[in-house]
Amino acid sequence: MASLMSEQWWSWALTLIGLTGWWLTGRRLWQGWAVSLAVQALWLAYALVTGQYGFIVASVAYGAMATLNLRRWRAEAAAQERLANQS
Repeated sequence: MASLMSEQWWSWALTLIGLTGWWLTGRRLWQGWAVSLAVQALWLAYALVTGQYGFIVASVAYGAMATLNLRRWRAEAAAQERLANQS
């Protein structure tokens, strides 16, 4: 029973962290993608510890998406900053 409670606690905690990342992204903050990327490492650990291997695929896919979007958002922000400095 304690193990089940622990698994449920971790899944809820990781879900809240992931939702925080999405919320930050919705506020147009690049840090949202960073939080989303970081939580994928935690989901990967959760999947391995609990034997829920389907989460590994999801974690890798979401991690790749977060990485690509984080890089894109940071590049766009840098380009906008360069344009602002040229004016």
